[in-house]
Amino acid sequence: MRAHRGTALALLGTSVACWLFVAWLAIDMETPLAQLAMPTSRAWTSANLLAVWAMWCVMMVAMMLPSALPMVLTFVQVARRNGEHGRARAFVAAYGLVWLGFATAGTVAQWLLQRSGLVDPMAVSRSTGLTVLLLLLAGVYQFSPLKRACLRSCRTPLGFLLGHWRPGVRGAFSMGLRHGMLCLGCCWALMGLLFIGGMMNLSWVAALAIAVAIEKLAPGGERVATALGVGLIVAATVKLIVGGI
Repeated sequence: MRAHRGTALALLGTSVACWLFVAWLAIDMETPLAQLAMPTSRAWTSANLLAVWAMWCVMMVAMMLPSALPMVLTFVQVARRNGEHGRARAFVAAYGLVWLGFATAGTVAQWLLQRSGLVDPMAVSRSTGLTVLLLLLAGVYQFSPLKRACLRSCRTPLGFLLGHWRPGVRGAFSMGLRHGMLCLGCCWALMGLLFIGGMMNLSWVAALAIAVAIEKLAPGGERVATALGVGLIVAATVKLIVGGI
């Protein structure tokens, strides 16, 4: 029980530390690291690339770890009960690897969008067309069979363990990759909305993280996902009418 509580505190502490780092960058934008993470030129240097990637990595951990906590703790508890500490580490490592991969994709997307003049140095959309596209994509995806299947799996940790159990450390790593991909399947389109509010907009980042957590953890999260989808489609429509393309 103490080990379980210690794991939960360690994971929550990691998330809090990442949120504090994100808040520091957002509040004190004059620091050298923040300046590197907001390249003013479309031609990024290697330092810009590394800083933006690091920001994406920390942000993904901050945003996704709290909503993944029930699944991670359930697996770690089962593994430790069987004396398989290596399996617990392998599962967590694989899960984190998925989100680091997504952070890499987000970095590339930001570079391409800024290079095309579609977002500003803080990754805020400059294009009505891009904004409408991201809102519409995220809204429509909320109703897709893939989104619903991924969300069901994320909301039932024990069901995932029973249905996808694999023995050994390699099996745990495979399970971590699979569940990480299911988690990504829930959230990738919502994460794309970061390019509307901007990477340095702390309230916007927090709002997206809260929306993801409510979908996965709250009673009636599926209904919340549906309502969110409707709201995003309406927002896209209003933006299209008001802003034009």
